[in-house]
Amino acid sequence: MNRRAPLAAWLATGFATAVAMWTAGYLARLPAVNLPPPALLPVLVAVLAAGGALAAWTTGAGPLAGARAGGLAGIVNLLVLGGLLSEGSGAATASAAALWLPGSVALSAAAGAAGGAAVPRRERAPLEPRAWVARFAWVAVAATLLLLAVGGLVTSHGAGLAVPDWPRSYGYNMFLFPLSRMTGGVYYEHAHRLFGALVGLATLVLALLVQRHVPDRALRGAAWGALALVVVQGVLGGLRVVGRWPWFAPEAPPSPKVVLAAVHGVLAHLVLGWLVALAMCLAPRRSEPLAGRTFDRAGSALLVVLLGIQIALGAVQRHLAWGLMAHVAWAAVVAVAAVALGARARGLYGAHRGARWAGHLLAELTVLQLVLGLATLVATGALLESRREGAVAVTLATLHQWCGAWLFAAAVAWAVQLRRAPRV
Repeated sequence: MNRRAPLAAWLATGFATAVAMWTAGYLARLPAVNLPPPALLPVLVAVLAAGGALAAWTTGAGPLAGARAGGLAGIVNLLVLGGLLSEGSGAATASAAALWLPGSVALSAAAGAAGGAAVPRRERAPLEPRAWVARFAWVAVAATLLLLAVGGLVTSHGAGLAVPDWPRSYGYNMFLFPLSRMTGGVYYEHAHRLFGALVGLATLVLALLVQRHVPDRALRGAAWGALALVVVQGVLGGLRVVGRWPWFAPEAPPSPKVVLAAVHGVLAHLVLGWLVALAMCLAPRRSEPLAGRTFDRAGSALLVVLLGIQIALGAVQRHLAWGLMAHVAWAAVVAVAAVALGARARGLYGAHRGARWAGHLLAELTVLQLVLGLATLVATGALLESRREGAVAVTLATLHQWCGAWLFAAAVAWAVQLRRAPRV
């Protein structure tokens, strides 16, 4: 990028491009879709070009911004490329890696530069590094939301033990597991692990950026706390599979722990909420005042707690298959609180743009979540205690879980916003 654009700008646009590419690639290679590589390649190139155009537009730096964003995305994509290179013998793999690893980064940079060249150069007021750090935090939030969707599909397909070892995958280094073997349940579980690595890398970079550009010691601690949570989350996911400590003891047979699967699912939402709160606190304070009434401040915090309880009940139901009625009954409590607080946000603070967004999200996501929950109960046969599986049931169950994550994120964002906005 140009001299005015800090390193954080390059990292934010590059990681955003990588997250978009991973999303497109994951959807295209789902077992139900299985788009062939020749058809997938132009899709990925188009995403790279779009990322380069976004980098050029947000910085005003033209093709150079696009090249740097595309090149960084190419570096992040090396987490996946190893699976393409590990199909042959050791010598063949080393030879291919020497050619394809730098070649893929160069091609990614070229595609990004082409996208950046399509955006007319224009002068833009440079953003402060902290503003770019806040944008990077939202990229980490987006990656975490995608990880929750990918993890939800693992649970919905019952694929949590499709790869029986950890941190290796069928004896392979996780980043060298052949993509040709990622079929059926193995695809869902191994892709989940790769997305977890992406979130871990993004959270590490975020912590380093906060350390470099943000003087606030509390925010620095929160950034490192987010990284610690992600590490704990990854270890919990592995222990759910191998069920032993230390996990690397080869002489001990695997002993999967389904309870840890429920804990793993709940902690994932805590990571999401933590990152949302951090992103909100890193963003510049808005000048628009909020009354900051005690009722709304307390009510927003209470809603986060209520949703946390509901997430825990949902995890117990999904992983342990009990507590359905408690989950349904508590949903009514959460729905009343969320819709009421959403209506207050729109009614009392309608002149505040952030409050309007929060009000709409709380109310409308709650309605959507209730509809998805009822549809899931019907599709899975849970009301009749007759477990049914199928594409519709899996899709609805995953969407229901994912919508709950969005609702939790919106509640956390509103609670933080109320505490940060200036009071009248």
